[in-house]
Amino acid sequence: MNIPFRVRLPRILPIIVVATTAIFLTGCFGDDKPWRGKDISSLMPELAFELTDASSDTITAKETDGKIRMLFFGFTSCPDVCPATLQKLSRAVNDMPEQWQDDTRIVFVSVDPQRDTPEKIKNYVDFFSDKAIGLTGDEKALRELSKRYRTTFSYDDPDAKGNYNVSHSGAVYVFDREGNARLLFKPGLSVEDIRTDLVALAQEGRA
Repeated sequence: MNIPFRVRLPRILPIIVVATTAIFLTGCFGDDKPWRGKDISSLMPELAFELTDASSDTITAKETDGKIRMLFFGFTSCPDVCPATLQKLSRAVNDMPEQWQDDTRIVFVSVDPQRDTPEKIKNYVDFFSDKAIGLTGDEKALRELSKRYRTTFSYDDPDAKGNYNVSHSGAVYVFDREGNARLLFKPGLSVEDIRTDLVALAQEGRA
């Protein structure tokens, strides 16, 4: 009764060895830089926008080339997600080695142009970080930009006083110095995780 098993074993053994070796090699030669955020390289287009800054001037993504940029959609009347996210990003930048801090920018894009004037946005982002840029645009431009990065936003019905909430994503899109999409920071990521990824991006190609 045991003979058939003894005959099959040599045929099965090489398969087991090959499978085990493949797993081992994957572990050895996989990504040697495990990101804390989600790797979106080649999954999203490069950074591109044409919006209005705090001086009501038109600014494009090219004007921020050479910096690590964190793109976040929100609005200044946001009660929770926006201030929590901006505070976390600001802390992560401040925790970076001083030599890399100025190489990083937080790009806050208000999707509430009816209420968020350029001056209001500037005061808002300045409260959180001197490395933050506040931008906005007309609704069409904002829709096109959010669609470019596979997200959206919507306006709730206003209350009796005309106040309304804006639903938007809490994710942060991270672009390298050349404007390539690299990482997605989700709300659950810690300050230390964000700082670690930012430092790794800042060090790329630098002595």
